[in-house]
Amino acid sequence: MKKKDNFAVVIPARYQSSRFPGKPLINLNGKTMIQHVWERCCEAVDRQLVYIATDSELIGNEAKSFGAQVIMTSESCLTGTDRLAEANLKLGCDFLVNVQGDEPLINPIDIQKVISEYHSNPECVINAMCKISTEDEFYSNTIPKVVATLSGKLLYMSRAGIPTTKNHTFEFAYKQVCIYAFSKQHLNFFLKQRKKAPIEHVEDIEILRFVENDIPIKMVEVSSSSIAIDVPSDVEKVLNELQNI
Repeated sequence: MKKKDNFAVVIPARYQSSRFPGKPLINLNGKTMIQHVWERCCEAVDRQLVYIATDSELIGNEAKSFGAQVIMTSESCLTGTDRLAEANLKLGCDFLVNVQGDEPLINPIDIQKVISEYHSNPECVINAMCKISTEDEFYSNTIPKVVATLSGKLLYMSRAGIPTTKNHTFEFAYKQVCIYAFSKQHLNFFLKQRKKAPIEHVEDIEILRFVENDIPIKMVEVSSSSIAIDVPSDVEKVLNELQNI
């Protein structure tokens, strides 16, 4: 009988965000953003499988205050995926699920869906996506847009509005939802790269490092309820949604 893969859900969080410094610690209805994310992950899997990976003592101390398990990582991690790869040197899991620390509205069912998709396609990196419904999202440069094949294989991801008509108008599109599943081998590959890949660097989208190195990525469609906090103007949108829950 094949042994069951051991895994963990890891939330990478850093204090020094270029677009929004300190955002994991912002207060959203009486809880820090990182606590909101952690609680939703704990609804998806057993809380003993959930970790917060950070290079910040401030974030680490806050995480411990509400009962989270913390893995301290170096300050040299280029991306959240690099932070996950470093964390797995300590965890030694067969695969990790990455839930970004700026997704306080993440749906626990969507996390479970990514885990299930990984079990079906362990040779692929798994990433979530959802439909874009507004032109504002389509033209926003803080939201990565997804272009995939009919079977869900990622072709490209961009901050530009894609796919677009020849008149540059919006017809339909998908955006990335930052839930990923990576095998130990995928993470080890990522860790060995000492710099960002060329297109990854231009777009500032870490998943493109796999695309540029011919590693297949399977996209899985999830609900459209999540709103990432990338810049300060996103906070009000999330607060409005939290009031409706």
